[in-house]
Amino acid sequence: MSDFTAFQTSFKGDLVTPTDPGYEQAIDRWASNAARKAKVVAFVKDPSDVALAIKYAKDNSIPIAIRGGGHSASGASSTEGGLVLDLSKYINGVTVDAEKRLGYVGGGAVWKTVDETAIKYGLATVGGTVNHTGVGGLILGGGYGWLSGQHGLAIDNLVQATVVVADGRALTASATENPDLFFGIRGGGCNFGVVTEFVLQLHPQRATVFAGPVIFAPPQLESVATALDKWTTTRCEKESIFSVMTRGPDGKPCVVAFVFYNGSEAEGREAYKFLFDLGPVASMAAEIPYETLNTLQNQVATPSLNYYMTGAQLSGIPSGELNSKLFERVTQLSEKDFNVNFIIELIPHGKINGVAPDATPYRRNLKGNGLMLIQWKHDTPEYSQKAKDAVRELSSLLRSDGEGYGNYGGNIDSASAIKDGVAPPDKSRKLFGDHYPKLQAIKKKYDPDTIFNKWFLIAPA
Repeated sequence: MSDFTAFQTSFKGDLVTPTDPGYEQAIDRWASNAARKAKVVAFVKDPSDVALAIKYAKDNSIPIAIRGGGHSASGASSTEGGLVLDLSKYINGVTVDAEKRLGYVGGGAVWKTVDETAIKYGLATVGGTVNHTGVGGLILGGGYGWLSGQHGLAIDNLVQATVVVADGRALTASATENPDLFFGIRGGGCNFGVVTEFVLQLHPQRATVFAGPVIFAPPQLESVATALDKWTTTRCEKESIFSVMTRGPDGKPCVVAFVFYNGSEAEGREAYKFLFDLGPVASMAAEIPYETLNTLQNQVATPSLNYYMTGAQLSGIPSGELNSKLFERVTQLSEKDFNVNFIIELIPHGKINGVAPDATPYRRNLKGNGLMLIQWKHDTPEYSQKAKDAVRELSSLLRSDGEGYGNYGGNIDSASAIKDGVAPPDKSRKLFGDHYPKLQAIKKKYDPDTIFNKWFLIAPA
């Protein structure tokens, strides 16, 4: 057993325990119900701090969680009675090499910092559609964004990473250095180590884009679905839409189409003329600064509420009776302080699925994401159960083509599958498919004792 005082003496960052000021803030999370009472929160300053914290946790047989942005609704970035490796305080910066079009991103950074730093150089990369999401979790799980139609997933833009593995070594992972580790982290989540730095490919990006919410009344539901279905066959890679069934701030049921066009307002309005011709009840779509783009959905992902979310792999847009039933139940299940949202992410998948199937553990046969997102104010067992029941009911209505996007929490057929940030083995096998045995071998090499055991856990071979 390691002595805490000795650990504290060698550690350069900050160690926060339950008796210290700031402890409650240190364990707070985006989703309030994902907070757990950690034994110690280690705000690391560099890879050597990460190695010291790993050694302390191993020597004292306490569990580990890794916090970047703290955006996991399942609790993957928290641990009850364990040690949190928190990168958000000190390893959160972004620097840009404009000549090489590379962004050097700290493992604890959020996408807001990436967006705002890169665009100063006329550059951008694929990032989260909620800008206070952490870079690390989104990238390691695959990483969809508004620019995915043009540039693929976040992992497709990962050039290199620094990974502190279970034995404390800080390794470079790239196509030429430790390529097996590089394979594993591009979709395999936090199973292989702590990423303290990501090197991301940046792309030329215009300063403004056309984007924003376009709102429709309930009687327009089917005409919107029909129009979107037709649009998916003709859209270009600069276009994406997130369609949301929800209740507005006034409590009224509505369908919100968050539109995005990577171009001018004139180009965007022409591209989405088919939507505007339907006569929306309101539209806030406009030409906005690029760095504002990833704030558009912040309103449906407000910090410090309670969240339950799960994803579904969809082959198309729900229509007809299914569409009506989904909308009816989404809006009926919502009430004051309990908001149910069903989101369909209509991102072109040409670039994403054009990557060789064996290039990453992230599956390349996906067509689209559905997300059931429930938020409520008061953290009670009754509300928590109500959220699970609501997701289970909506899941039963959907036609899913298999395991959903891992960053959204797992298969819709098992809404309660992930508990305290860990999915059961059968869910991991389904998520990774044919890649699972290879990932098991990588896990055995870099983390044979399974100290990194959150999210979709991979068992060592």
